[in-house]
Amino acid sequence: MSETSRFTVSADWLEAKLGMPGLSIVDASWYLPAQGRDARGEYEAGHIPGAVFFDQDVVVAPGSDLPHTLPDAPTFARHAGAMGIARDDTIVVHDGPGLFSAPRVWWMFRVMGARNVLLLEGGLDGWRAEGRPLTAAPTKIAPNVFEATLDETRVATFEAMRSIVDGRAAQIADARPAGRFTGVEPEPRPGMRSGHMPGARSVPASALVRDGRLLPADELRKLFADAGIDLERPVVTSCGSGVTAAVITLALETVGHTDNRLYDGSWSQWGGLADTPVETGEP
Repeated sequence: MSETSRFTVSADWLEAKLGMPGLSIVDASWYLPAQGRDARGEYEAGHIPGAVFFDQDVVVAPGSDLPHTLPDAPTFARHAGAMGIARDDTIVVHDGPGLFSAPRVWWMFRVMGARNVLLLEGGLDGWRAEGRPLTAAPTKIAPNVFEATLDETRVATFEAMRSIVDGRAAQIADARPAGRFTGVEPEPRPGMRSGHMPGARSVPASALVRDGRLLPADELRKLFADAGIDLERPVVTSCGSGVTAAVITLALETVGHTDNRLYDGSWSQWGGLADTPVETGEP
């Protein structure tokens, strides 16, 4: 039997635990405009009983000119506490299709000090298709205290990326679709250059997931090897705005790779500047 991720749980597992004390269910759905889905609207129309909605466009660093910038610890703690979440809870995060935007919030809770953070296999789409319980009733939230401590070693800054690109001290795994990586397809954000950071490798987030579930560990290892990623060396994950990069982070952690960081500014920062080196074509 193929090795599965210790960070994911099945719908059967979650349904059996609905209503248990210390369980926090977090709907972290977020979509690109081209996907034509309304994350909050879908949540309000029907969500897993007890789930709260985590708005990835709101839980961000105040005043940042980049999308989805990781907030500081006090800001994150305020938002998480207002959702009724404590750091010691069993936190189960999901999105619609399964492992698209949810890994970003899984990563955020982990870098803010939570230890028992899990992801729902199959997402809400799979949950709904299987006829599992949903409700449109607002979740009753009792405010909590989330004691956040930011682990800065898991976040790559722009300055760090400059150094990595110049010195190749770490590998860069880019989660964007291959067409955007090579520059054949345009970026969805206006004014953004196409292509990739020099030395980066293409590891599309969609290639790591099948039917809303993370690939088995043996398949993940082969995919990384085929992409030119050496699992014995440090890796920085990147994408368009720091969301799907966390899918690569999840895959790396699943195969036992812990020397990884996520470039929070991602291509929105690197590709939006005029003086950063950009390459096109295959890596």
